Order: sequence, then C-alpha cells, then structure tokens
Amino acid sequence: MHAGNLILILHTHLPFVLHHGTWPHGEDWLTEAIAECYIPLLNMCNELIGDGIIPKITLDISPVLCEQLEHPDTKNIFIAYCEKKAAAALEDHHNFMNWNYDAHHIYLAKWWAEWYQNRKNDFIYKYDKSIIKGLRELQNKGAIEIMTCGATHGYFPLLGYDKSVNLQMKLAVNNYKKHFGRNPRGTWLPECAYRPSYEWKSLIPVHPFNHKHLRRGVEQILADNEIFYFVTDEDLLKRSQPIGKFLDNNREKFVHINSPQFKPEPWNFDKSPLNIYEVSSSEKVEYGTAICFTRHHKLSMQVWSGSIGYPAEPDYLDFHKTHYPSRIRYWRVTDAKADMMYKTLYHPDWIWDKLDKQANHFIHHIENTANYYKNLTGKEATICLPFDTELFGHWWFEGPEFIRKVCQGLHNSPYINMMTASEEIFLQKPRQVISLPEGSWGENNNHDVWSNAGNNWTWQYIYDDELRLNNIFEGILNQEQNDKENTCHAEFISASPNSNEGILKQVQNDKIKDCHNKIIAKLNPLEQRILKQALKELLLLQSSDWQFLIYTNSAKDYAEQRFSYHHADFNKLCDLFEKYKGKSNLSPNDANYISATEQRNSVFEELELDWWK
Repeated sequence: MHAGNLILILHTHLPFVLHHGTWPHGEDWLTEAIAECYIPLLNMCNELIGDGIIPKITLDISPVLCEQLEHPDTKNIFIAYCEKKAAAALEDHHNFMNWNYDAHHIYLAKWWAEWYQNRKNDFIYKYDKSIIKGLRELQNKGAIEIMTCGATHGYFPLLGYDKSVNLQMKLAVNNYKKHFGRNPRGTWLPECAYRPSYEWKSLIPVHPFNHKHLRRGVEQILADNEIFYFVTDEDLLKRSQPIGKFLDNNREKFVHINSPQFKPEPWNFDKSPLNIYEVSSSEKVEYGTAICFTRHHKLSMQVWSGSIGYPAEPDYLDFHKTHYPSRIRYWRVTDAKADMMYKTLYHPDWIWDKLDKQANHFIHHIENTANYYKNLTGKEATICLPFDTELFGHWWFEGPEFIRKVCQGLHNSPYINMMTASEEIFLQKPRQVISLPEGSWGENNNHDVWSNAGNNWTWQYIYDDELRLNNIFEGILNQEQNDKENTCHAEFISASPNSNEGILKQVQNDKIKDCHNKIIAKLNPLEQRILKQALKELLLLQSSDWQFLIYTNSAKDYAEQRFSYHHADFNKLCDLFEKYKGKSNLSPNDANYISATEQRNSVFEELELDWWK
C-alpha cells in the first residue's frame, strides 16, 4: 500500500541583525524567531520522540543565523526579551483590570505572561541557552536532518565571481562542521536561485562583469564542496531538459540520451515534482552534478497562502493587530479581509479542532497525490514541501502544532512515510540527469525580485566591491604566483615527461594551491586582520535579504541603511589595508575603528583568506 514519502523542509534564515538595532527592525527579529519558531519546533520534535514518533523533518539553517544564535550576546538578549515581554503582558493585565476590560481580554494578558516565561525557561533549562545544541542533539539521534545554506544567503546567480559563490559554500561547509560536528549533505540555495554554466554577463553594465565570460554551474560548485543535493522550484523543473542517465549508483558510468546505448524506460524524465533528478549543466557530468528536490507547488500553497491557506482560519491568532505599547497580539484572524477594527479576541482553546481537521485534510491530499502517481507510473512519489521556518510560529502562531499533527497522522498512514532528504536519496537512488534553466522561487520564477529598477544600485556596489577585493588579492599574488606556477609546471614536466596528463594537471594544481596558501601566510598579522574583516563585510553585503526588503518595501529604509553600512565598512577597511601595507602598528583612531567593526559584525572566526580563490 506504500505509495511514497514526504520530505518536509524548513528553511531557517535571518540576516545578520545582532548589534544592528532592536525594534521595529533588528534584534527583535531574532528574539521573536527564537521564542515563536525555534523553541516551539524543538519542543514539538522532542515531544514527538517522547511519544515514539520520529519527526524526520529536514531543515536548513543558514551559517549567518548559526553565528547569531551561538553568539554570547544572544543568550542574555533573549532572556531579557522574554522578561520584558512577560512584564509588558502583566502590565497589560493590570491596566485591563483597572479599565474594566472584557474578562477574556484580562485572561489573555496573563496567558501571554506565562507563555513568555515558559519560553525563557525552555531556553535556559531545556536547551542550555543554545538552539544550535538542541538541533544538533536531534540530528545526532537521527530524528531530523540539518542542511546548510549559502553563508550569508547571497544570491548565487547574480554574484559577479564564481569565487563569491564558492566562498559562500566553502564557508558554509566549514561553519556547519564547527556547529554540528560533521559534513553537511545538502544545501538550501538562497531563494532557490540556480544558474547553469554558460557565457554569462551581468544584468547591469558594470565592468568587467558585463562582458560575456564562462561561468560554472551552481551544481558544479556544490559538487566541489561535496554537497549532494539542493531544492528547486516546480517551474524550473517544468522547463528542464533531459540529458541522459547514470548506469550505476556510484555515478561513474553515464550515457547521453541520444546515445545508442541509452535504453528508455517508462516515465523517463516526466518532469514531475514527485521525482528527484541529478542536475548537470551539460552532458559533461564529470564537471560535477547535484540532486534536486522539487517543491510541489499546489500542495505547498495549501499551507503558504495567507488568504486561502490554513493560516487564514478565522480562529487563529492574527499576525498584524497588536496592543500598544506592549505590542502583544490579543486578536484572532476573524476574517482575513476584515479591517483591524473588526478583529475579535483570540481564544487559545478554539484552535484544536481546526488543527485536527486541517492536518487530516492535508494528509488526505498528500496520500491522494502519491497514490495517483504510483498508480499512473508504478513509481513511489517523492513529495517535497519546503517552507520558511518563520511561517510556523511567527507568521502562523499555530504552525508548530500543525506540523505536530501532520507528523502524528503520517505516523499511522499506510501510504506515506516521512523521510529526511538524505534517506530519500538513499532509497530512490536517482540516475536520470537533467539540465535546469536559470531561475528562483521568487515572483515570475526569475531574478525580478532581487534585480529591478528599485534595487539594481545594490548590484553596482556589490560588483565594485567584489572587483576591488579581487584586485587586492591579485596585487598580493600575481607576480609571485605566476613565477611559482611556471616553476611548478617546469619541475613536473621535466621530472615526469611521460606522466598521464590528468594526473600531472592535478598534481600541478595542488602545488599551485600550496603556493597560494604560502603567499597568504606572508601577510603580517595586521594585514590579515584587516583583510579578513573586509571579506566578512563583503559577505554580509551580499545577503539577498537587502534586495528583498527593498523590493517588498517591508523594511526598505533598514535594508538600504544596512547595505550602505557594510559597503562603507568594506571600502574603509580596504583603504586601511592599503594604508598599513607592510606595517604592524595602527593609529589610535584606526585601531578603535577596526575593533568596533570587528565587535559589531563578529561572525565567521573560521574564515580563511585563501578561500577567496
């Protein structure tokens, strides 16, 4: 009776907001997410395990969010936040009583005070003040799988250099090892944005990026960093093209679709989101491939939609209406289209039958989708449903409980099992190879959200800064590296004139990398310190969040300000690098500036300069 597996993926990311304001934009984004999303999801997973149900949720957590969650300052900031919110709720309770408010309104104020106190206690006593530790322990038990993500959520297809994309992923892998003690198997491509290999040029006329030049496919860079899978959108899959297939599970033998050796099978390359595929930019699969899971659009929109989806249920907590000055939410949705003045009070005990019905409805559609596909094709369905983690708990307060009920229901389903992404790959062993078009999961499935008339100025700065950093590295490396490359090449040619060309090239490349590392080591500690912080500022500048917030106008001023700050800090640090080249002592003013910048944007201590290459 088994018809397929559900891969539920939660994309967990926030831009770097620590030390950059509180409310309405800044650290409150982080503390709200911890209280409303991360702790409830940890609680839900651990309680499911206590009931004998393994949740098998796959989630990614961006490295820049990992750094914020594990930062020493976050622990005290979050505890203070919970105490402040609990105190505000108690003050509301006192005022509501004095003002002869409705008895239920008074009850809700006390309910919220207890809720925030419970989140504080969970954080301290259940999870030892570490969300990352809680996630790591769940993964070590085999209850969940944690993926990585681009280090600062850079928008891969539009970054100027492949070096930038590689740095985002190389740093992500190393950051993951630091926090989770193992290598990641998969990644969330920021904004599900993918670009194949082709002769690319920038969308805006910025030299030298506006001249066509061959770029590597994103899947090739993932393969270089030993990342095996990613997530794409259904529209990209529908526009994909078949290439061929691997003949073995080790992906060593490949046959092109036009080759006489290719043997078609029923339902080859059906472009269904219920299948998983290997992705390659061309038939030259030796350049690197990665497996893609595809978002099932119709099923996911049942949850995503704020107007027709489950979160629009009238009895759920309304996200928008808050009480001033506590900013606590006391009202239910009532009607998704109703004006704020018509919202009625929230009743926490009214939600449970709604959650039961919605979870059963959702499971029913999942089972029907898998059964239909298996009856049609004879193959088990892979149903991939990716969502932003913040949907569950923050935007949709009841979301974590919805996930709990879906996990409970599927635990007893004869048709569908929940699987992590890696488990599904092991079971299905995909061999069909396709090429994906360029695109994202954003509006129009292209780059319109992140590159448009309102935010293209950000790409001008990103390209200028990428070029400046690259020129600095070239200035350090070029002459000596060229000499060493020539020496290396000559040495190996003379020593091994009959060596296999591929082996010779690999040995030569290894030698060149060693030369690169030695040259970086010749920078004095001050030069390395300044250049490393400049590299961090460039990474933070590259976050796709800034373009998104500008486009949606949801926090435009904040995004423009933050982007401009990182751009200014990057260039100031580059100026200081040039100023103190070959020197070891800073002026007091410059020393204070560098220290302040390091403290303000204190991320990625594992970052190495030679990762930009």
